[in-house]
Amino acid sequence: MNAVVSARARLARRACGTATIVVGVLSVVSGYTGGSVPHPTYTQVSAGATGHAEAVEIRFDAAQVTYAELLDRFWHQVDLFTAHKQFCDIGDQYRPAIFVRDAGQREAAETSRERLRQRFGRPIKVEVTDAGPFYRAEEYHQNYAALHPIPYRFYRWSCGRDARLSQIWQP
Repeated sequence: MNAVVSARARLARRACGTATIVVGVLSVVSGYTGGSVPHPTYTQVSAGATGHAEAVEIRFDAAQVTYAELLDRFWHQVDLFTAHKQFCDIGDQYRPAIFVRDAGQREAAETSRERLRQRFGRPIKVEVTDAGPFYRAEEYHQNYAALHPIPYRFYRWSCGRDARLSQIWQP
């Protein structure tokens, strides 16, 4: 099975399998989806003119890890309450989204989002939408956190990512 989620590819990849091993995740690929330009480049996507979001495609063995478990990891890596940006990355290309492949994934994602809305008592800004074509990002975007740990940690710190996530998920 596979799933596509958005929320700044480097961030989501860390949550869903490359930097943190999740049994049952077979592969995580950084890329772009949700827009109208075929085979976009990072330069095009980051300029905001393609309609695409930075995303990751996750291939997983459903016998080892459920889609619901992957959704839970995703929710804990994004700012649930902000649309059209994540942390210091601003623009629709950084929108938090779950791109679903079938009715089962849609139901699971929408149910999970509704549980969070009830828990927090406010709207969750993460869209759930049908998956379209997924375009693999350039090679230098693959496994970014693992290959560039110092700049990645600086990025997380300077954007206030970890502080914001702690604020959202504090007990």
